[in-house]
Amino acid sequence: MTRWGFTAAAALMIAVSGGAAAQGPRWTPAWGSSQMRIDGANAEKVAKVGPATIRQIVHLTAGGRTLRLRLSNIAGTTPLRIGAATIGLGAPGRSTVTAPLPVRFAGAADAIIPPGAEYYSDPIALPVTAGGDVTVSLFFPDGLTMPTGHSGARSTTYLSAGDATQRAELADAQKIGGWWTLSDVEVRDAAQTATIVAIGDSITDGYGITDDSNTRWPDDFARRLAGNAATRRFSVVNAGIGGNRVLLDGLGPNLMARFDRDVIGRPGVSHVILLEGVNDLGVLTRERPVDPATHRAIVTQITTAYRQLAERAHAHGIRLIGGTITPFQGNDYYHPGPETEADRQAINSFIRTSGIFDGVVDFDRAVRDPARPDRLLPAYDSGDHLHPSMAGYKAMAAAIPLSLFRAARR
Repeated sequence: MTRWGFTAAAALMIAVSGGAAAQGPRWTPAWGSSQMRIDGANAEKVAKVGPATIRQIVHLTAGGRTLRLRLSNIAGTTPLRIGAATIGLGAPGRSTVTAPLPVRFAGAADAIIPPGAEYYSDPIALPVTAGGDVTVSLFFPDGLTMPTGHSGARSTTYLSAGDATQRAELADAQKIGGWWTLSDVEVRDAAQTATIVAIGDSITDGYGITDDSNTRWPDDFARRLAGNAATRRFSVVNAGIGGNRVLLDGLGPNLMARFDRDVIGRPGVSHVILLEGVNDLGVLTRERPVDPATHRAIVTQITTAYRQLAERAHAHGIRLIGGTITPFQGNDYYHPGPETEADRQAINSFIRTSGIFDGVVDFDRAVRDPARPDRLLPAYDSGDHLHPSMAGYKAMAAAIPLSLFRAARR
């Protein structure tokens, strides 16, 4: 199988026909999120409502006149029925949508997504701009009892009983969190010709920001790119998952398991910024100390994983940029000691000097306290000594050298 799921025979037919598939429209991810099973209080609310509409707002980093949605049922064990869907221009934190347009699937208003699968919608004629917002409404006629989505949206989502996809406003809706079933919004023939994926854990996912503010470090980074003539041809996708680890599953599949879907499987990806490993280090000693051999082993395992990811990215022509792990001494959840700090320093040294990365972003240097470099600078500390504040996220975005990115032309 190829990365697109074609059989070898199908790939051969395309080659014989002169690569006709390559002549189709160019799609650019304007927004995306990492998919996993959603559990917890919001999932319980959704299940109790039964047949329901979920309205969600997403912030775009690419613009054009035509877009499409990718919907996901990767965590489902049964087929997922979409009874109706609409999309229109919207605004963060508001249930109002301007002139909602119907979304079709092979011309039909509904679709059935097999378990473990993802579906594209038909193209939708809706002019959008980078930095704008769209509102997507999905009606689930059978309810949603095993939802796929992204729980850490930092965005207000709306839940309404029945099919409310055509309603301009949902004044009576419940407010919930998360993005549900919606994996990507892609723009056809966008001005942005290549995509940078930011992949990581809760620091990339934006833990601690004000809801609906779009102030995660990838958001601030996207605004920097858009404001620079040499880099405005890039869109940005945030593939962060709170609690994520490089080596083991946690709140979502481990980084090694999800890299192909979250990075390689998206069209037009040219670069990926990798910032992950703090949860691997923190969990290692959260319950009890471990011996020196175990500390050495996790450093080796994480750096070996980085090598594997570099090989996989490079095999698909994608440049992998390494982000150094930020300080977390003083955190009460992981309560790291000097041995864990030594592990972090060893991994960061590898990121800076190994040569396996196509560039390095020194997030550690950007947010650490010069007087106590094993801790976040107080002004950049959200208060838990692990997650940066919104000012810290802004400093992280500012630390990314724009010279690492070449404006791709296709």
